[in-house]
Amino acid sequence: MKENIIPHSYQVSKADRQTNNKHKSLLLWFTGLSGSGKSTIANVVEQELYKLGIKTYTLDGDNIRNGINKDLSFAPEDRTENIRRIAEIANLMVDAGVVVLAAFVSPYKKDRENIKKIVQEENFVEVFVNTSLAECERRDVKGLYQKARAGEIKNMTGISAPYEAPENPDIEIKTEENTVEEAVSKILKHITPKLSL
Repeated sequence: MKENIIPHSYQVSKADRQTNNKHKSLLLWFTGLSGSGKSTIANVVEQELYKLGIKTYTLDGDNIRNGINKDLSFAPEDRTENIRRIAEIANLMVDAGVVVLAAFVSPYKKDRENIKKIVQEENFVEVFVNTSLAECERRDVKGLYQKARAGEIKNMTGISAPYEAPENPDIEIKTEENTVEEAVSKILKHITPKLSL
């Protein structure tokens, strides 16, 4: 079957789209425990980029699992497939000339390395939203930790499933030390040179 799949070559390139948008495209990947602040920070970063005229789109864990990945569980192999599919979607959007913000727990190092391979390293910025488990449990905005502690949720990252923290993220945000505004400023400072044509 695979030998019958022949990609079509289109005349408008990624470089053309980036020129038209007046900026380069990339994937900003926010990883961290549930409740760490990934989506909150990504949301404010996107607002700031929008004000600057940057074409953006945010992919978020709950939203993706309500649609394209609704057939997947939280078992390790399904988590890997969840992240692989998201990386492929993000790769298409980067090719379309868009700055993609992706906020996903993405607990496994091997999966985050695979994202980098799919979108290519020069298009990938890993943002580790580093928040302690104790603080995430204190916030527990979705009530997930309480349910996990009660045994109602299986494979909960940080409780009954591991989180492999990035060792060398491009950006590390310590939410117990930095405000959202400080985090956003740090991220924008890092990516601004990467957006220049």
